[in-house]
Amino acid sequence: MALRFSVLASGSTGNAMYVETPTKRLLVDAGLSGKKMDELFQEINRDPKELDGILVTHEHSDHIKGVGIFARRHKLPIYANEKTWNAMDKQLGTIPLDQKFHFDMETVRDFGDLEVESFGVSHDAAQPMFYVFRHNGRKLVIATDMGYVSDRIKGTIKDADMFVFESNHDLNMLRIGRYPWNVKRRILSDVGHVSNEDAAMALTDVIGDNTSRIYLAHLSLDNNMKDLARLTVEQSLKAQGMNVGEQFQLYDTDPLKPTAMSVV
Repeated sequence: MALRFSVLASGSTGNAMYVETPTKRLLVDAGLSGKKMDELFQEINRDPKELDGILVTHEHSDHIKGVGIFARRHKLPIYANEKTWNAMDKQLGTIPLDQKFHFDMETVRDFGDLEVESFGVSHDAAQPMFYVFRHNGRKLVIATDMGYVSDRIKGTIKDADMFVFESNHDLNMLRIGRYPWNVKRRILSDVGHVSNEDAAMALTDVIGDNTSRIYLAHLSLDNNMKDLARLTVEQSLKAQGMNVGEQFQLYDTDPLKPTAMSVV
């Protein structure tokens, strides 16, 4: 009776994640084209027509680019909070009423044998929220697009078996990079994105005895690199006395390739 998942795509150019139990299948965001989303499902050997719904985190295009076309093509329910619906409705195109559902922030919703808890994050969107998945005593957390990780969030996500956690940018790469200052200021703000260093600091507070895997996610294409993110987080966690590689493992995610289907 396993909880399984794959990070289908993660990065500043598009995000999507697949979660399943023996009876339910959910997609979190669809930030790539409808065609690319279908290709990603083929790569993990899953049929999108069997999905029970799409959970939307917020209305930024790297999270909803393919939501409308994908939902219409496969006749899928879409779940989002009211403010996110208002912000993204025009971007999605026409969605039949029987495919539109509300999932309020800071609530728990049961999808059969899969319990999903939503929690708010600090990001420059209408009402951004991410999700905790629970099944058969196992806990999976998706937490990206955060300007900072509050104590409230830490309490909600603490001691998950697996984390998909933002490690968006390297501070030095961002500071000397090509972005205009107003964009850099937005990324560095409390409604922007978590850096490699801040990701490690937050993970120090939420890793528990049950934690076995951490997937570093939403890496910036321009201001980060997989090896750099993993090395920075690993060194910081080891400096706090954590047994990286023994107690738990760090994994990369990719903007165009899914991770292998994994059991939580």
